[in-house]
Amino acid sequence: MVERIERSARREKAVDDDAPRQRPAAKPKSAHRPAETPSRNAVQAKPAFNRKSIALVYDFDGTLSPKPMQEYTVLPKLGVDPHEFWAESNRIAQKEGADSLITYMHLMYKKAKAAGVRIDRDDLVDLGRAVELFDGVETWFDDIEEYVRIRSERAGIEVRHYLISSGLIEIIEGTRIFPRFHNVFASEYWFEAYDLPYPKRVITDTGKTQYLFRINKGVEDLGQSINQHMPEGERPVPFSQMIYFGDGDTDVPSMTVMRKNGGYAIAVHPPRKNKEKCVDLLRAGRIDFFAVADYRRGSELFRRTTRLLDRIIADIQLQEEMWHFRRGIEKSK
Repeated sequence: MVERIERSARREKAVDDDAPRQRPAAKPKSAHRPAETPSRNAVQAKPAFNRKSIALVYDFDGTLSPKPMQEYTVLPKLGVDPHEFWAESNRIAQKEGADSLITYMHLMYKKAKAAGVRIDRDDLVDLGRAVELFDGVETWFDDIEEYVRIRSERAGIEVRHYLISSGLIEIIEGTRIFPRFHNVFASEYWFEAYDLPYPKRVITDTGKTQYLFRINKGVEDLGQSINQHMPEGERPVPFSQMIYFGDGDTDVPSMTVMRKNGGYAIAVHPPRKNKEKCVDLLRAGRIDFFAVADYRRGSELFRRTTRLLDRIIADIQLQEEMWHFRRGIEKSK
């Protein structure tokens, strides 16, 4: 979420590397649907190497979009100055000892009610169309998928794009890039609960890591627990086939979990803005690369991402070759 919010998430317990314990929430509209169970009469498929998915996981505010999404949408509609809003939200959270994310979600609708402005779910989705994106974001998905398709030749390797954000899924649904994600995990409101919309799901900095493990284990239905042990070899998307994109301190827990488990992390910073935070992340071992948030083909970000993809693709191909080799040896016995 935004760097301006002082996060009470620091008081949260650290997430277990294998079984994060955030309470499962309801499945978002974009959630991946499990494959249908084949009928008993269906012909049993020939065994195949099936760990061939690459997951690119993105933060939103400051990573894909220059500013917090609320500053393009709700706050302008209410005529509220963003700096004053975040400062007030911080003061309330500190005074009440409240979660900073829940505080801003409540304050935003409290101000809407005071101004006599009704903003329902459809309004938020519609406002999402005004969210600005960094250069090249809209073409990035096709460019990356084309690159992997060419580099992997006929290996059948697929790229999946995921979004994990403390921002609002209602606003994200209105953005032009929402359909490009395999799944979106974000904070959400319960609009029918009370007079003021009530937070249904709040994704904190450390809470984001739960969703990395959901992707890793293939348990993307939020109604299902991920606390069951799953051997590393059975996880459909190994961390070594995942890249996380973020922009600052709020992404440190996700970057740490990613790199600790063999995955990769890239930090971005706005064009013509200070890159000191990214340098700090690199020196602390949180990231593999950083680059300007320019998602156009040929940019530093594109080049450094594709270098990591080359490594991931080569490793998948090697693992598949070893898998077939071992099966051949076993059959020959």
